[in-house]
Amino acid sequence: MRGRTASRSAALSYAALAALAVLWGYSWVVVKVATHDASVFAIALGRSALASVALLATLALTGRSLRPPPFGPTFVYGLLQTALLTLLQTAAVSLGGAGKSVVLTYTMPFWLLLLARVFLGERLRRAHLAAFAIAAVGLAVMVWPLASPSALPDLLAIAAGFVWAASAVWAIAVVSRGGYDLLSLAAWQMFWGTVALAAAGPFLPFHVSWTPAFVASMAFLSLGTAALGWALWLFVLARLGPATAGLGTLAVPALGLVFAALQLRETTTLRQRGGVALIFGALVVHAVAARAARGVALRGRHDRGDEGA
Repeated sequence: MRGRTASRSAALSYAALAALAVLWGYSWVVVKVATHDASVFAIALGRSALASVALLATLALTGRSLRPPPFGPTFVYGLLQTALLTLLQTAAVSLGGAGKSVVLTYTMPFWLLLLARVFLGERLRRAHLAAFAIAAVGLAVMVWPLASPSALPDLLAIAAGFVWAASAVWAIAVVSRGGYDLLSLAAWQMFWGTVALAAAGPFLPFHVSWTPAFVASMAFLSLGTAALGWALWLFVLARLGPATAGLGTLAVPALGLVFAALQLRETTTLRQRGGVALIFGALVVHAVAARAARGVALRGRHDRGDEGA
């Protein structure tokens, strides 16, 4: 009976991970659809505002405290994670392709390796260096030559991955030390990021055509990918652990490419497909190396525990 319950729990966890990958993968197509009816700034502000409201409402409905974490660290986190990342991601998709943009943005783990080495003092393993080298070749293949029409959106997507990594380092180095509830932190950083976006409003182009497609897109991006997506991510993280959850998110850029090809009829050249393959290979090498490192660390703690006993 206990084994059957455990099996059902595992199946539910993996189903949640699959649903999350579909939500986040398809969101890139939805962003592209929304750009037909609104400016980059309008989309970024709208999805962030609606998502912050949804997340704060989730806090209240689940009985969590609405007391915000300390303003300074949370505001910087929101500036990176919500304001800059959302603007860069949306601009990349608006000017380029959704499928290619999701792959380039998901180079985040490699920027995270470098930033964690510089600011957190983490040691880079050989497998990490190999993954970074493979990814660097893939990036060069995809964005070269820099004078091509796709160079700007490609660079914006890469910049989005870099900012995403910077926000993760900030969260690890500063914010996570406070021991705050993850959902509360997600809600309030999105709120302050939305405030930062709104403050930039007078300096950025703003236009919206309230078509049914745009309204549906904003509902999906705010309620689906943000509110439901965060809930699924926290559930998966708690049930499966960071290693398995991290490996599962590798499906997001793959699904983004597939959805973009099916719905938007996006195509890639042979050279770009080669670059995508190299980046995917690097992601797999990085994820497997990270999982192996965690396994070694856990075994080491277990062995020390046995010696202490």
